[in-house]
Amino acid sequence: MPRIRLCFLWHMHQPFYKDLVSGEYRLPWARLHALKDYFGMVKILEDFPEIRQTFNLVPSLVMQIEDYATGQASDPFLRLALKPADELSENDKEFVLRYFFQANEQHHINRYPRYAELFRVMKETEHNPARAMPRFDAQMLRDLQVLSQLAWFDEEYLRKDPDIRALAEKGRDYNLDDQALLGSKQKQAMRNVLAVYKEFADRDQIELSASALYHPILPLVCDSNIAYVSHPYIALPSQFAYPADAEEQVKRARLFFKEKFGVAPAGFWPSEGSVSDETLRIAARAGFKWMASDDAVLARTIHPDAAPEEVKWAQPDEMYRPYRWRQDPDEISILFRDHILSDLIGFIYSRMELDQAVDHFLTYVRENCATILGAGKDAVVPIILDGENAWENYAENGRPFLTELYKRISEDPKLIAVTISEALNAMPPRPLARVFPGSWIDANFDLWIGAEEDNCAWDVLLQARRKYDEVLSSAKASALPKADKQTAWEELMIAEGSDWCWWYGPEHWSVNRSDFDQLYRDHLANVYRLLQEEVPAELGQPLFKQAQTVLNEPPSALIQPIVDGKLSFRQEWQGAGRYKIDVRSGAMHSRRPLAHELHYGSDGQSIFFRLDVADRTASAAGFEFRLKIRNSADESFHLDISAEAPDSLKIDSNLPEGAASAAMEDICELRISMSALHVRPGDPIFVSLAVYHNGLPVAALPPTGELHLQCSPMMMTFAF
Repeated sequence: MPRIRLCFLWHMHQPFYKDLVSGEYRLPWARLHALKDYFGMVKILEDFPEIRQTFNLVPSLVMQIEDYATGQASDPFLRLALKPADELSENDKEFVLRYFFQANEQHHINRYPRYAELFRVMKETEHNPARAMPRFDAQMLRDLQVLSQLAWFDEEYLRKDPDIRALAEKGRDYNLDDQALLGSKQKQAMRNVLAVYKEFADRDQIELSASALYHPILPLVCDSNIAYVSHPYIALPSQFAYPADAEEQVKRARLFFKEKFGVAPAGFWPSEGSVSDETLRIAARAGFKWMASDDAVLARTIHPDAAPEEVKWAQPDEMYRPYRWRQDPDEISILFRDHILSDLIGFIYSRMELDQAVDHFLTYVRENCATILGAGKDAVVPIILDGENAWENYAENGRPFLTELYKRISEDPKLIAVTISEALNAMPPRPLARVFPGSWIDANFDLWIGAEEDNCAWDVLLQARRKYDEVLSSAKASALPKADKQTAWEELMIAEGSDWCWWYGPEHWSVNRSDFDQLYRDHLANVYRLLQEEVPAELGQPLFKQAQTVLNEPPSALIQPIVDGKLSFRQEWQGAGRYKIDVRSGAMHSRRPLAHELHYGSDGQSIFFRLDVADRTASAAGFEFRLKIRNSADESFHLDISAEAPDSLKIDSNLPEGAASAAMEDICELRISMSALHVRPGDPIFVSLAVYHNGLPVAALPPTGELHLQCSPMMMTFAF
């Protein structure tokens, strides 16, 4: 019987946060994700012995986990979480209040009532640590210290570790013993991570694969000008071309894995799914048996003469099978992930009800594979995505979703979850003579090169790389300590990593963005210092050129728009407030948001909303806008607007008849009576808006939480 072979590959990766000279970890994310994701993602498979999967571990992440497990790692976040609250300095308190609320509000903060209570104080002071500090006494700070760490513990610990469960149940009024216990439990949890991967790999339930040592974009390290192939008119920096560096990053990754886990990995996930013929050759010669990339890369590979806008993605019968790349004498197997299915898990299913999400996943897989199975063939469905960041947006860290999904897969005789090596061994491959150079993001390298900030980052890397060669080939080299030369080389390898340019450029934003910039420049500055050379002045200044987009403008006057779904006259919404969606995303990369701007205002009797969308076809069938409003008495109202056809609008709400009206053509406009919401001028309301397409949530405003609007006849303001 033909079967569907589901190949899950969970990619586990964090930037290298350690400064090799100072020995300090600048940011805590390797540690926190080790508490929340790395252990539990494997441990859950204990309940599903039929589910076999592939886990990709980046060697530089494994190094950091080992450092924490042995107690050698230190980061300021952990030190201040464990420091007695009454000994915190003013600077310590400012740091704690600025950074210890960096967690998902809905699923991490609100899960603990005391954490949510403390977060409300920060909201009331507009997230200003200086203003909030006088309101936080020692007990409040200690509770924040404990809860900010406890919120990151995996469900496995909350259910099965009596000490962690007791801390969660206590909820507040923590003491020094609780802080100390949390510190020891973190170290214990860090020791569990690599042990559980080795245990499940030894029992053959999981396959371990690797990425290059410090997660570089290998095609760009080999030759940055290759970016011209996928984007002919991109503005590029001076050419960076060090294929020997790429080769070392790959070879050392495989040797590192063999040392840590006893067996060299067969599989190789190239950083960000980025491939080229040269990088496949390097991986094959290093001894790897398979690689993987994205179906957009496959589409450009097998349809070389088609314009990019004509063939963006591969079809199921093209991507649901293995390939064998060969350029004599080198060859390697390659799979191409289903980007839609992978992105549904990463970005969409967290917004849906559990059963609906699992049903949609299984229906999507079965429908896509129906023709292949009908022809008597097996289908290999590669699902490859980040194994850590997505779960912050799911209830209980995604464990209920994964539990139900694995249960349903285990019960279906037509479905089988296998490792990538197992899938490759079960099916004959289709030959490939070449591969299109690109990554999992739009089959190009634009996210890491081409923007002004990106190009500046590549230029300073090139200068440091040239300086290293210059010094090592000079008479001065023999006088330098061997350890310093080795550390300088390691810092260069780290700086070649993809993570720095992930944050440079216009695509992503983080409250820690300046920390990433500083750490990147410090890695390069260390190269010069270790070589006893003068550090270039440009490494003393931020490389950032673009500021974060201002997200909101409050209303400045009353408005009286005509609700007809279009801009009837130029001044119609003049004076309205505006909530503009920043195109930058966070740690995970998502597609351009459908909804990009929300306008709002009042005439003193009604509230008006206007939603601008990036795609004018949003007024066509299949789109739905769901507005939720809550007043200060905690009464909730909903207004669902759906376009059953371009000229047919359906409104469903729990408001009185005639209390709301809406129109959707070029834009979506709606009016809601303030009296129907039981609010008066000056009263607050709390608003959230979700955009659905064909039953799937595709946008949310705001991304988490609610907008806080003040219903004043003269002005409305809002805050998160």
